[in-house]
Amino acid sequence: MKADAALAALADPQRRRAVELLSRGPRRAGELAEALGLSAPAMSRHLKTLKASGLVEETHPEFDARVRVYALRREGLAALKAWVDATDALWAKQLRAFKVRMSE
Repeated sequence: MKADAALAALADPQRRRAVELLSRGPRRAGELAEALGLSAPAMSRHLKTLKASGLVEETHPEFDARVRVYALRREGLAALKAWVDATDALWAKQLRAFKVRMSE
């Protein structure tokens, strides 16, 4: 399940903060590391996890293949949103049934 990988990746507060920063637009890995107060290797490990989960994607500018720019992937977020929506719908249905049962 794609949502499992996304939830596992987002379990770490530094990765959640990186996703928050990326929600404002693409950023270079170095910018993310600086904003989060992390070393380059630590940021690299977090970005590798976020990429593997499908939440972010990596691109390279034409002028310098060494520079990595990261951005959120709508597809990865869509899988997580679908899971949250389905879970919400299930709970809403169960709560409605509980209310009906309690009013009998």
